[in-house]
Amino acid sequence: MSVELHLNGREANASIGSSLFDCAELLGVRVPTSCRKQGKCKECLVEIVEGTEFLSGKVPAEAHLRDNFRLSCCTRVISDSGVVRCHTMRRGDMRIERHALQLPGSNQKLMLDPAVTRDGERVLLDSNEIDRRTGPIHGLAMDLGTTTVVIRLLNLETGEVIADASFENPQRFGGSDVMSRIHYDTEDQSRLLQRTLAGYISHAIEEFPVDPMSIYELVVAANSTMRDIFFRLSVYSIGQNPYQSITEIEMAQGQRSTTSLFESAKRLGLPINPNGRVYGLPVISGHVGADAAACMLAVNLANEERLVAIMDIGTNTELILGNKHKILAASCPAGPAFEGGKISCGMPGLPGAIEKVTIHADGTVQVHVIGDAPVEGICGSGLIDLLGELLKSERMNHLGRFENGEHEFILNRNDHQPVSFNESDVNELAQAKGANVAGLHVVFDRYGIRFEDLDVFYLAGGFGRHLNVQSSKRIGLIPNIDDSKILQVGNASIEGACIALLSRAKRTELENLVKRVVHCRLETHPNFFDYFVEGCQFNPVESSRTAQHSAA
Repeated sequence: MSVELHLNGREANASIGSSLFDCAELLGVRVPTSCRKQGKCKECLVEIVEGTEFLSGKVPAEAHLRDNFRLSCCTRVISDSGVVRCHTMRRGDMRIERHALQLPGSNQKLMLDPAVTRDGERVLLDSNEIDRRTGPIHGLAMDLGTTTVVIRLLNLETGEVIADASFENPQRFGGSDVMSRIHYDTEDQSRLLQRTLAGYISHAIEEFPVDPMSIYELVVAANSTMRDIFFRLSVYSIGQNPYQSITEIEMAQGQRSTTSLFESAKRLGLPINPNGRVYGLPVISGHVGADAAACMLAVNLANEERLVAIMDIGTNTELILGNKHKILAASCPAGPAFEGGKISCGMPGLPGAIEKVTIHADGTVQVHVIGDAPVEGICGSGLIDLLGELLKSERMNHLGRFENGEHEFILNRNDHQPVSFNESDVNELAQAKGANVAGLHVVFDRYGIRFEDLDVFYLAGGFGRHLNVQSSKRIGLIPNIDDSKILQVGNASIEGACIALLSRAKRTELENLVKRVVHCRLETHPNFFDYFVEGCQFNPVESSRTAQHSAA
């Protein structure tokens, strides 16, 4: 007799006493580790989805872990029957947006001007010799998100992309949103979030097809919390009103001239050249971080005459509006609902996740599942599609209540594991959407324009890349403007990080640009609460009366 173990979509029989780490090795699933099963490195994380009762209890080495997160080397099977489902934080088949599309000037060749250059065998960083090397020299660009991480390896002399890697952010054991991570990091005091993430990044670097000693710089784009945790700074102030990074506070006090960061790779625990450097792009203000700054670089906002908006929807949605003459920005605390968090049937963009939904006139439901795998749940793009279809078919009203006395909607009645969607799920999504709608109204009000006045509306990020635009407009997630103005550009943040890696001139341009951005604090707007309540309803988002009056 044995337990039926499902790990990262692979199956095996696990006998009593075997650890999940041992089982992973038998299945050919690589679990990150630096201490080889001694419980010291804290990297071999797994999340238990089902079957906790068939596993041993937590040991002291796991005291830092919450919810269903465990260290695989410390977790053993204690039953001779049952089913255990779990996954690592490095699911290679998770759909993580690595690239960007339809960016302005994407076909134009960037003038190469990296901080790391070569003079014969001499390798120079900002014109100072740091090494001698005859082979290629490389750099890394990283989009460090709350949920996912993307790393890109580039040849600094040619600008060529050599390889890339992506994985779930292993810091999820500290919470799914930035406020939870701030609380965890502040209470922990041991930099465990940073050390765990550095371990995962190190494994990714070591798997790249180049000598890590040939890598001399890493450019980081991340929200304010993720960036500062990575650079081993206190993030306490970001969690307290007025929610500012310590770099922003120090700049206001005259202690620094920029919110960007520089640190040695060695101090951050990264296995690149020991003389290499890590550069953190500047944050804009508050929760509008360096990832939003990278997006501005990717769309060439410093030289843009047209009126554009950039919206990156996620656990913390960033919104930027303007052009080379005037820029406003805001952050919207949407929470994890759009990424499947706190949704009864929600899950990340993995095989088995419903990503598209159609409800036909006869009531039949057609779904498209990532990877054509058995249905396990529904991811963010599928949730938006589902809400749009429920509205369109009049199974849900504009207040988010199901019609005809229903309390849930079954998406796949014939499957072995039915996936249902209920009104509490609708409420979670409504509140997340309400925060985004309030942000849109406040920023456009303060700019004094209508949604219709936009020339381009960029939907950035992996979630925005896969949204059904019609469903999104129908439920009121994005402005109800002409489709021709909406561009789903994907991971603009990683593109901006690459530009900063390859061009010192563009770095300087961005450093100057972020200082001109006016940060809109949503809660200070007199109509914020009304906009939020209105945004929680499922109606198309039209320009507010205030914006219409201002524009007139």
